[in-house]
Parts: sequence; structure tokens; C-alpha cells
Amino acid sequence: MTSRRTPAIAAAAGAVAAVGLGALAWGVFVERNRFTVRHEVLPILAPEARPITVLHLSDLHMAPWQARKQSWIAELASTVEPDFVVTTGDLLGHERGLEGVRAALDAFRDVPGAFVHGSNDVHGPQAKNPLAYFGGPSRGGGASVELDTDALESYLAGELGWFDLNNRVRAIELRGSRIELVGVDDAHREWDRVDLLPGQLEELRESVGWGEDRHGPEPVVIGLTHAPYRRVLDAFTTNGVELIFAGHTHGGQVRIPGRPALVTNCDIPRAQAQGLSRWHHARRSSWLEVSAGLGTSIWAPVRFACPPEAVVVTLTAGDIGYA
Repeated sequence: MTSRRTPAIAAAAGAVAAVGLGALAWGVFVERNRFTVRHEVLPILAPEARPITVLHLSDLHMAPWQARKQSWIAELASTVEPDFVVTTGDLLGHERGLEGVRAALDAFRDVPGAFVHGSNDVHGPQAKNPLAYFGGPSRGGGASVELDTDALESYLAGELGWFDLNNRVRAIELRGSRIELVGVDDAHREWDRVDLLPGQLEELRESVGWGEDRHGPEPVVIGLTHAPYRRVLDAFTTNGVELIFAGHTHGGQVRIPGRPALVTNCDIPRAQAQGLSRWHHARRSSWLEVSAGLGTSIWAPVRFACPPEAVVVTLTAGDIGYA
């Protein structure tokens, strides 16, 4: 009886191995490069305001040889025609990653934008056991290549003219709407300073002079963070942020089709690791937009049931107040 079962068991094991190899090949060679655009619409502007198109880019993890990703991102400048670009960190993925970032983002030189960093904009990627992510959020440590963060900032802020929101606040008027922007440095490495937000916002509102103009629209507050840790989302919500952009999670990167992310690499609920949702805290709430990102670490170049994405959020006029 045992000898009869052996061929069947071997055949079943072979079939499972073939399916596994096929899934791995799909994730490495196909889905990782199956770039997609997700569209969302949010009615959070003042009544009768003109729409504002925001392009959200995150987690490019760019290496210089990734020409397909670079050209796809560059084409978004003409296909999406954004009014504003937000990037939520981990743009670099290699010590020469800025070469690829330039190739991707030079097309947006005439578009205003804002950015925050992830830890991979400071430290180069390290070879790690990907299964370790199932044990909890990753931590820094070990030898890594130090990346040229100053050069990245010089490009984003100096050449593109985008706002550096790493523990900073800024203000801009877009298509007649007043936007207040707040951001934090990477919460995954505990570089965020949410304690600074109330004072910075108060100073911003005093200096920009919007409070004295009673005829203008109420400003909309938008927040940026690389890693959507609860403490950051809570602080943003407490301080009146209406829309939060985040990345970091990669949407789980490897998922079971139709199921929430298996891991988030932070403390956000798995069901909110990708997409648009509501974040509630202290009887207030904010819209939370988490991007699955456009790249992967060069040491874990695979995605499954979670294609890379750019997100287009169209802000429109609305008569409903979100609190």
C-alpha cells in the first residue's frame, strides 16, 4: 500500500512545486513591472472650488538600470497632467538611485510638489530574509551604504522646487484653493517630530495671512508621512489634517488574492495597508491614502497580487464637512 501511495505523493509535491515556481516567476518577471494607476476622488474642497489633481508617488526604490519604471513614471506628467505631486519616501534604492529618480521626475519640473523621506533615502538596501517581516516591523541595524540624501534634497527642493516637509509645514494656493501642508520624517526609524506640529501650524497661519481674509475659502490641510504609524496618523487627525498620504507598506507586496495584506511593516491595521480609508481618532477622522508603491528592494524583487501603483487623487468641491 505504501509503495502505491509514493508516486501519487511525489506527483502532488511536484505539482505544488511547479505552481510555486510559476507564481514566483510571475511575481519577479511580470507583476513587479505591471505598473498601474489607481484613481480616487475626494470631495473635500470648498463649495464651487475647481478640481485639483494630485499625483501620489511612493517607494520607487529606484536603481539606475530600471529604465522601464523611469519612463513609465515620466509619462504620467503628460497622461495625468497633475496640479500637484506628493512623494512619500523611499525614492532611492541604490547608491546611484538618484540617476533613475532624475530620469523619472524631470518631466515634472513645471509642477509644484512636496516630499518626505523614508529610511531608504538615507541608508542603502540590505540583503535580508524576507520571511523576517512576518515576525513584525523591520528594524535598522548592520552595515549599509550611506546614500547621498543631500543630493536628493537638492534635486527635489532646489531643482524641482518641491516643498521639503520632513518635520515641516508649508502653504500653497492651488487653482484658487488654499492648502496647508504638514509632514514628518520617517516614523519607521522614529525620526518623526509630531510634537512640533501644533506650534508650526500656528506660526504658519499667522504668517500666511489667510485668517485675516474672511472672503477666501477655508484652507484644506494635507499631511505626508512615509510610514503610517498610528501615532503619526493620530497626531495628524488631532491637528485637523483632512487627507493623509503615506507609503512604506508596499501594500503587503506579496498577498493572497482578495485578502488584506499579510504584513504592513508598521502598526497600521492590515486592512488599511493599501488604498483609501478613514482614520478615526479622538472623535475626529481623516482620509488616509496609502500607496502600494512602485518599487521593491533590489534584494526582494517580487510582487504577487499587489502590482506597483501610482495614485491619482482628484480633490473636488463638496458641501459636506468632514470632521
